[in-house]
Amino acid sequence: MSSIRTQSHAPVLPGSTVGILGGGQLGRMMALAGSAMGYRFITLDPADDAPCGQVAEQIKAAYDDHEAARQLASRSDVITYEFENVDAGVAEMLMAESLVPQGSRLLHTTQHRLREKRAIEAAGVRVAPYAEITSLADLEEAAGRFGYPCVLKTATGGYDGKGQRVIRGGHELAEAYNSLAGTGTELVLEQFIRFDKELSVIAARNSRGEIKTFPAAENIHVDNILHLSIVPARVPEAVLEEAEELAKAIAEGLGAVGLIAVEMFWSSVDGLYVNELAPRPHNSGHYTMEACRTSQFEQHIRAVCNLPLGDPSLMTPVVMVNVLGEHVQPLLERLGEHDEAADRHGVSPKVHLYGKQEAKDKRKMGHVNVLAADVESALAWIAETTIWRV
Repeated sequence: MSSIRTQSHAPVLPGSTVGILGGGQLGRMMALAGSAMGYRFITLDPADDAPCGQVAEQIKAAYDDHEAARQLASRSDVITYEFENVDAGVAEMLMAESLVPQGSRLLHTTQHRLREKRAIEAAGVRVAPYAEITSLADLEEAAGRFGYPCVLKTATGGYDGKGQRVIRGGHELAEAYNSLAGTGTELVLEQFIRFDKELSVIAARNSRGEIKTFPAAENIHVDNILHLSIVPARVPEAVLEEAEELAKAIAEGLGAVGLIAVEMFWSSVDGLYVNELAPRPHNSGHYTMEACRTSQFEQHIRAVCNLPLGDPSLMTPVVMVNVLGEHVQPLLERLGEHDEAADRHGVSPKVHLYGKQEAKDKRKMGHVNVLAADVESALAWIAETTIWRV
C-alpha cells in the first residue's frame, strides 16, 4: 500500500497564531489546549457568542465567505478546521494564501460517504458492504442483496443520526428513498452489521510522517448520539491492537495531517469493519483530556504545527459521558454539593461545559470525564447519579 505524500513544512512554534475554521466546542478545546502551549487563536464562525469565540478572537461570517476567509488567512500563521463540513472551495482558496497543513483533499474525501468508503478500501481496510443508490430500483436491488435491516444514508451532511433511515422491510423502501432523495445529494445503502461493540481510534499524523494513536474507545450511542466512551474498551487485547493498526494504516494511506478519528464495528465472529472517518478531534476522544499524557486537542495542534507528537499513553481508566441539554441542570445542581457517591466509588468526575447559551434537549452542551480505578466504578457512578437516565 502506498501512502499519499504530504509536503512537510517548518515547525510553527508557540507564539504563532492558529486560525480555526469553525467556532464550536472542538475549536474551543483546541484553543484552550494550544493557549497553554503559548499559541494565539482566531476563529471564523457565523454564530453570535460561539464557544470558541469565548476563548479566542472571532471573525463573525459565513463559512463560505471568501473575504472573511482571506481575513482569517492574513491574521494566521497556520489554519486548521474543527468540523468537516467546511466549504472545500474556501479550504482550497486558503491553501493558496496561507499554510493549511491538512489541505483540502482529505476534507473533500470525508465530506462524501461514497468517496470516503472508496478511500478506506484503497488503504487496504475493510468497510461494511455498501451500494450507491441513484433510484428506487437501485435501492430495491441492493436491499435484496443485503437483507434487512439495512441503512440508507445521504452521501453528504448528516450527523448524530440525521440524514439516515433504518429500513426494516421492503414496505419501507419507497418512503425511505423519497424522504432522503429530496435532499439533493447522492445516497448510499449500507448493510447492517451485527456487531458486539462500537469502537473508535484517533490517530495523529504530522507532515513529517510521524504517527501516534490513542487507545481505542468503546462507544455506546443512545438515539444515534454518542452517550459513553469507555476506555480501556472491553474487548480482547488483540482487537485493541488491530484497531490501532487499522487507524495507522488509514492515516498513512490518506496522508492525513492532524487528527483522524476512525469509527469501527467489532463482531466477535466477523472481526473489525471501519464505519466512518472524521478528520479532526472527535467526541469519542474527549476522554484524553485528563486520562492520557497528551490530550487529543494538544496532539492536533502539535500535528498541524509539525511539532513532534506527544505521548498518547493512557494514565487511568476513564468513562466519558456526554452532557446534553436535558442533563445540564441536574449536573449543575450536583456540582454544588458534596458528591458522596464519587467518594464511595473512588471516582473523580471532571466536568467540561462548552459555553453554549441555550440548553436544548439532545444538544451537546458538554461532557464529563469520570476517572476511576476501573471502568466499572465509573459506570456505577454515572448510573447512580440518575442524571443520564436511559
